[in-house]
Amino acid sequence: MGNDSKEDQLTKTITETIKEKNPQTVKELTSLVKEKLPTEEKKILDHILKLQNEGKIKLTKQPTTVPTEFSLYLVTEQALWYWITITTAIVTAATVFAIPEDFYPWVYIRYVLGTIFVLWLPGYSFIKALFPKDLPFARGLARTLETSEKNLDTIERAALSLGMSLALVPIVGLLLNYTPWGIRLAPISLSLLALTAVFATTAVIRDYKNQKTASAA
Repeated sequence: MGNDSKEDQLTKTITETIKEKNPQTVKELTSLVKEKLPTEEKKILDHILKLQNEGKIKLTKQPTTVPTEFSLYLVTEQALWYWITITTAIVTAATVFAIPEDFYPWVYIRYVLGTIFVLWLPGYSFIKALFPKDLPFARGLARTLETSEKNLDTIERAALSLGMSLALVPIVGLLLNYTPWGIRLAPISLSLLALTAVFATTAVIRDYKNQKTASAA
C-alpha cells in the first residue's frame, strides 16, 4: 500500500472518529484513532495537525472552568498575577522600612524592588482593572463585545502600564503635598501600596465576573 493510500486512510479514520465519537481532546482523538487504525501516536498527531492546518478539521480550545465562588477563583492559576502583584508590593513596602539606605549590598534589592514598585505596579494594576484581558462573548454571537473593555495585546498593555505609572506617581505626590504627612518616603510607599492593592483587587474581580459570564454564555 502506497504512502498516499495510508495518508488517505488515516485522514478518513480521523474524520470519521470526530463525527462518531466527538472526542473532547486531541489525546482522546489520538487514542480512538489508534484503536481503529494501529499507527504510531506521533504520526497520528502530526496528521491531525496537518489536517488542522489544511482546514479539514478544526481544533478548538476548551473553555476554562470558572469556579462558582470568588474565593475559589483566587486560588486558581488565573489569579496568580494578582498574588504576585500584591506580594511584590507588600515586600517592597517592607524593604523600604527594613533596609536602610547605607546598608550595602542589601540596599540594591530595595532599589530594584522600588523601581518595579514605582514604575510598573501602579500602572499595571490600573490598566488591568480598566482593560480586563478575558471578556465575555455576547450570548449567541461568535464575537467579542465591542466596548471600552477591549482586549489589549502584551506590548500595548506594557506600554500603557509604564505610562500610567509615570502619571499616577506624581499625582500621588501632589496630593500628599496637601496633607499633614507631606511628600516623604513612608507616606508615598504606603499610598502606592494602597493604590496598587485597590486597582489589583478591582481587576481580579472584573476578570472573575467576565470569565464567569463568558462560561455561562
